[in-house]
Amino acid sequence: MNFFERWFGGKKTISKKKLFSHNLNQPISESLAINLDILKQLFSYTPDLVIRHIQLKTGNTTLLVYLDGLIDKESVENHILHPLIHELDSMKNIESSTTIGKTETVALWLDIEQSIFEGKSILFINEHPHALALHTQGWPQRAIQEPQIESTLKGSHQGFVETSGQNIALIRRYLPNREMKIKESTVGSRAKTRISMLYLEDVVQPDFVKEMEDRLQQIDVDAVLNTGELVEFIEDHPFSLFPQLALTERPDSAASHILQGRIALIVDHSPSVIIAPVNFSVFFQSIDDYSNRWIIASFIRLLRYLAFITTISLSAIYISIVSFHYELLPLDLLLSIGESRARVPFPPIIEALLMELSLEMLREAGLRLPGPIGQTIGVVGGIVIGQAAVQAGIVSNIMVIIVALTAISSFIVPDYDMSSSLRLLRFPMMFLASLFGMVGIVIGLMIIGAHLISMESFGVPYGSPIVPIRLPDWKDVWIRMPMWKMKNRPLSNEPTQLKRQGANREGEKQQ
Repeated sequence: MNFFERWFGGKKTISKKKLFSHNLNQPISESLAINLDILKQLFSYTPDLVIRHIQLKTGNTTLLVYLDGLIDKESVENHILHPLIHELDSMKNIESSTTIGKTETVALWLDIEQSIFEGKSILFINEHPHALALHTQGWPQRAIQEPQIESTLKGSHQGFVETSGQNIALIRRYLPNREMKIKESTVGSRAKTRISMLYLEDVVQPDFVKEMEDRLQQIDVDAVLNTGELVEFIEDHPFSLFPQLALTERPDSAASHILQGRIALIVDHSPSVIIAPVNFSVFFQSIDDYSNRWIIASFIRLLRYLAFITTISLSAIYISIVSFHYELLPLDLLLSIGESRARVPFPPIIEALLMELSLEMLREAGLRLPGPIGQTIGVVGGIVIGQAAVQAGIVSNIMVIIVALTAISSFIVPDYDMSSSLRLLRFPMMFLASLFGMVGIVIGLMIIGAHLISMESFGVPYGSPIVPIRLPDWKDVWIRMPMWKMKNRPLSNEPTQLKRQGANREGEKQQ
């Protein structure tokens, strides 16, 4: 029997690779030679693995192991190597001799492997049954910058980055409160991704926390690389077009949701934070609504809902009127439309599809190209294609105007996922209008409405507070009432602590 068969209890017919994959729960050896041999087998073909033999001042030998590129080299040199080599007087003080902020004791190969991949440095000590995991993480990361998608005029210009620790710190700056709890879990069998769940313990509904924990524990996948993948595993209705979880790049927005009794999920190596549970109206709210005066914010909020109706139905209304209900138009407008369509050889549905699909291709091309080129393609391409199509008689002038209005309306919606869903909904609405006219549009709107009020997000009705009706929450749905009027948290989130502010106006204090 060779060493691997004795140590792991395997058979000769089993490969060494399989032995390691099934016996990582074994403890490390007290012999550095044996541990070194296991490390070389466990991390075979890993050229970035650094193994340093350190001769201590006491005469003992240790091994320092880490992955180059995932550690802060300055911390390793100044806070580990220098104290061990030049300052250590006794092996009893080896753990306290390093000046690293945080150290852990590990004894199993499973924990050692995971610690190395997390960017920690492992110190093996000869004739010791355990090793020290030193927190020396220092992988490449970008600086905190302004969010690219959720831009703002008056709000904060800080956005999340790809490191969960920094993202938690950004939220803590807004919520320095001991009631904010953080529960961590890992998802993924091959690449373990750290998921941090943030919430206010005295505000959030405990059932939401338990349900979120259960859904995260049920995920069985090789790896979760971004928030979009995680959302698909935990959302309630995966076949719905509408997003059921909100994503934000802004720490002030995440803090606002947490204060309202929601949960924020921070996924390591992702610059977006998941918010749950949410309802339909959340996707029409923006952080700028609370930075502007309430009258201006209310007008913009109503404009977004108008844009919602315009995006999904304007092209369909044009098709239904031209195909079925032309008698609804004034005579002068009808003659103008008829004149512009005189040379168009296609029915309205084909005309609309050509323009809508062309617009979507231009939008996608603008996103994929570098910034300056993408903007040029979007503007110049739209003007050139639209003008050329009209002059060639492929589409009418009025169709170009309608497609432009629907595109602008979709861009008004502040949430990107909701905006994408609304753009996709235009197409079934257009087909219904081409088949049944206005009746088809009404049927389509009824189906969308029924679908919205039938969905749930972690047990919260998706249509709330509109359906079911919760009038106190309407202060921040259609319009945004003054902040001093919104004394309570949204009832839709079922907060355990409803009140969030007292009397802040002179008249209210006297009452």
